[in-house]
Amino acid sequence: MSLPEWNYLLGKPEWRGRFKVQPEDFVVIEDLGFEPDGNGEHILVSVRKRGENTAWIAGLLAKAAGVNRGAVTWAGLKDRHGVTEQWFGIHLPGKDEPDLSVIENENIQILQRSRHSRKMRTGALKGNYFRLVLRDVERCDAIEARLQAIGEAGVPNYFGEQRFGRNGSNLDAAEAMFGGKRIKDRDKRSIFLSAARSYLFNEVISARIQAGLASQLLAGDCLMLAGSHSFFSEAEITPELQQRLASGDLQLTAPLWGRGRETAQGAALAFEQQALAAFDNWRQGLEAAGLQQERRPLLLIPRHWRWEWTSDGLVLNFWLPAGCYATSLLRELLIMDTMESNEDTGQ
Repeated sequence: MSLPEWNYLLGKPEWRGRFKVQPEDFVVIEDLGFEPDGNGEHILVSVRKRGENTAWIAGLLAKAAGVNRGAVTWAGLKDRHGVTEQWFGIHLPGKDEPDLSVIENENIQILQRSRHSRKMRTGALKGNYFRLVLRDVERCDAIEARLQAIGEAGVPNYFGEQRFGRNGSNLDAAEAMFGGKRIKDRDKRSIFLSAARSYLFNEVISARIQAGLASQLLAGDCLMLAGSHSFFSEAEITPELQQRLASGDLQLTAPLWGRGRETAQGAALAFEQQALAAFDNWRQGLEAAGLQQERRPLLLIPRHWRWEWTSDGLVLNFWLPAGCYATSLLRELLIMDTMESNEDTGQ
């Protein structure tokens, strides 16, 4: 299934640049949002890796610790094609701390380790710091203006193309699954469901941009408190809601489809239903699979946003909440010639 060209918030960029020419062009550092508590039957380990994937590192840690692979967990997947710092959890009940230095080499370093009372779970991080180098970008006033606009207005909070598989293969698999094909592998099933759900989310965002409603309230819009997962909807637009939206205290959201009562109402609900009218089969399939109705911010505004021009090219530094895609930000800035793909978000 081919992916559509979802709408741009600031217009499709006219400039090109090269990304991921070398691993150091893509640096990601996890921000857990908490410190290990120093006690318990789990060990949290911070690892810096270059050119290695997350699952491979987890296997090395399991072998060094003398535990089954299932005893090693992580907060978020991190791209192989970059330099990343991420946390792993190792369950070691009643065992002495192992020597993990045996896994270290020029591409793998142990940065920190500490006991912790809870299991490291997927998604258990606040966000990620990014440092990206974009090469062969020609400096001009138009790009400077676009950089400024991204810092102020943000970008569409799209799920990145890698979510959908090569040439949309995960969506094809989801379509077959919704048509009755049985998928026995639970991990694959989860990937296919997530891809379909993400596609529907992107469709709503694109429709709102097309209608000029990316940052404009509709009656009944579902709003999220900034920095939280708490959301609510109001049947009427009030000056207070408009002021809180403008100040950044509230964020517009789009649906992550699932079963349960739809949280938007009125004009906003009607808009979302119209945007997804062609996907009744997918919506029913997601509900039947047991996914619950959730919300996700419509726009993504990077924090700690800054840039500089160096001899290497355009260097971007910023922080994104967990689950957000750096490639969705770059999409609004440049037409990218990416040397390596499969960027992950950290979930």
